[in-house]
Amino acid sequence: MKKLILIVLFLSIVNLQAQERPKLVIGIVVDQMKMEYLYRFSDDFSANGFNRLMKDGYTFQNMHFNYMPTYTAPGHAAIYTGTTPSVNGIVGNDWFNRATGKDMYCTDDASVKTIGDGREKEGQMSPKNLLSTTITDELKLATNFKGKVIGMSLKDRGAILPAGHFADWAFWYSKTGAFISSTFYGEKLPDWVTAFNNEKRFLPYINKGWDLLKPTTTYNESLADDNPYEGKLYGSKAPVFPYDLKAMYEKNDAGILRATPYGNDFLADFAKKAIENEALGKDDITDFLTVSFSSTDYVGHILGPRSIELQDTYLRLDITIADFLNYLDKTVGKDNYLIFLTADHAGAENVTYLKDNKYDVKNIDSKAFIKALKEFSTVTFGADLVLDYSNFNLFFNKETIKTKGLELEKVKQNFIAFLMEQEQVKRVYTEEEILASSGTDYYLQLIANGYDPKQNGDLVILDKPGYIQYQATGTSHGTPYSYDTHVPLIFLWSEYSKR
Repeated sequence: MKKLILIVLFLSIVNLQAQERPKLVIGIVVDQMKMEYLYRFSDDFSANGFNRLMKDGYTFQNMHFNYMPTYTAPGHAAIYTGTTPSVNGIVGNDWFNRATGKDMYCTDDASVKTIGDGREKEGQMSPKNLLSTTITDELKLATNFKGKVIGMSLKDRGAILPAGHFADWAFWYSKTGAFISSTFYGEKLPDWVTAFNNEKRFLPYINKGWDLLKPTTTYNESLADDNPYEGKLYGSKAPVFPYDLKAMYEKNDAGILRATPYGNDFLADFAKKAIENEALGKDDITDFLTVSFSSTDYVGHILGPRSIELQDTYLRLDITIADFLNYLDKTVGKDNYLIFLTADHAGAENVTYLKDNKYDVKNIDSKAFIKALKEFSTVTFGADLVLDYSNFNLFFNKETIKTKGLELEKVKQNFIAFLMEQEQVKRVYTEEEILASSGTDYYLQLIANGYDPKQNGDLVILDKPGYIQYQATGTSHGTPYSYDTHVPLIFLWSEYSKR
């Protein structure tokens, strides 16, 4: 998938000199968007949002990520670098780093500082952990750094990783309700960003609350409101409409906007301001704007893929996209911009929903699983040899193994035998097997594509399809199965469609 995106963009942006180049490329990532949503909700979409993209653009129907784990940071890195985590180094949202022996976050950078009205650590971010260049970096190089690149998202990783190493700016949302950045990009925010933040545009969204966009009968593609598979939104008594966002805000902070469809609207407002104030697409040198809509992921995690809330979020995002396309037509010019829309990963069905419909799967309590691993280790070897378990990776404490005179290979085989007795486990792969993958084992190859020997574990566990290491409500993702890997990919460029 990633190679295809870069090939199409390369041909579109830096092809034969006789061909017109787009003045502005807009990359849209919809966080946790399953391919099926384009069709499940299509009857209720407008003519000018998702349906316009599909009608006037080109839709790739069978696009899959080819690695594990399928998380937000690896997805954004893969889309924009054209590589897998084994190459670009972004092996999770956060992970235990074997080389340093410490946990790390994908965009952590203690050498930089927050700029803007954000909390201190919210802005200590940069792309330094990304080991590959991005298509946005290559655009910078191809234009002798004259083309502008700006990334934005409600999530730091959704803004920083697509924007790459050479970006003019990356902006992300703070719990204060402001867009912030870091000193990696500049010493102070551009004046237009400060002015946007001072307007506190998030407040009108919070004050009006969240009710259904359309009549209840429209949502017949979803389960009933207040079903047992939904979590509760920021302390709400029940997962039912309408939601009093003002009360949630008063008990929490402006971060609650992320888990509502208004987070996407707010980001689109900001994107328009960036286009206007940075003069994106106003000359013949191609600029690049990356926009990652994150609210779909927050709503999906909390309330699940069959909730009315998720469907309402997509119906509202459809209107937001329609409005954004109309804005681009008028300000940049219909023939002057290329836009693509994809997702960083998809998502699983809620496990309890599947079980209630006679599919015998379970959600796995990760804390209980780690406890069982440690207890097995203590009983078998007389010591806790589990250094860390995260992102399906099991790390052993090799110092303890050496001190006790144990053989690492025997430790691995004992743990594999124990793991294969667990209900949810399908296979367990060793580091040696992963690095020697020849492509004949499909799932092993996907694990190898997501594996960096300096940052991943001694064993990698593949759960059976349908099982989730998550809570009982809502949903998650991360596996190499199609429900997590199958995402949309649509390209639209009016100039190209004329050829």
